[in-house]
Amino acid sequence: MSIGAAPHTPSPPIRVLLAEDQVLVRDSFKVLIDATPGMTVVGEAGTGAEAVFLAQRHRPDIVLMDVRMPDMDGIEATRRICADPVGAGTRVLILTTFDQDDYVYASLQAGASGFLIKSATASELLTAIRIVSSGEALLAPTVTRRLIAEFRHGPRPAPVVRDLNDITQREREVLTLIGRGMSNSEIAEHLHLTVGTVKTHIGRLLAKLHARDRAQLVIAAYEGGLVTNSDGHR
Repeated sequence: MSIGAAPHTPSPPIRVLLAEDQVLVRDSFKVLIDATPGMTVVGEAGTGAEAVFLAQRHRPDIVLMDVRMPDMDGIEATRRICADPVGAGTRVLILTTFDQDDYVYASLQAGASGFLIKSATASELLTAIRIVSSGEALLAPTVTRRLIAEFRHGPRPAPVVRDLNDITQREREVLTLIGRGMSNSEIAEHLHLTVGTVKTHIGRLLAKLHARDRAQLVIAAYEGGLVTNSDGHR
């Protein structure tokens, strides 16, 4: 035994609450997650109201939330869960179908940290849970660009005007590129910065704009007028 070696303490498992009204789908998620090392299901909800109750009771790390829920839809349930200061560490991962659901913008406004396509593979589901539980948003460039495409089509609620006066010019540039769907490495290359510097700017943006994660920064870019519904990659 080496002298001074610190004993390895395993990380606590990621605690997941399932909010899905279809029992067979919910059961399949439970079997997969409980069989995965480092993850455990702490509750199962069949309605939106039940999801809110169980989130308050169990304080999970992740709520896997279907949008189309009986009693209370997933957006309202997400809003209530994310607004509860007791569950400040809980993040919501929305289950959606981009070609059908018209809830993307509202879900982000409600506080969702990311989106998972219902046709995702088991591996993609587990990866999504790990990404969101680590504090990142599940908004990889391809996903973000698809979100932006959703924002650009069809009628959307007029965005509120967000005050960006407290951010620097460089932070404004970074926020604009986040809103356009660029990854940290793409932003770094575009602005001739290091990835570490980009992460520093993002951290400051999160603090200044009181944003939970990168998903909320996408909303801030739209609400601040840095990216509009008619924008592509300029």
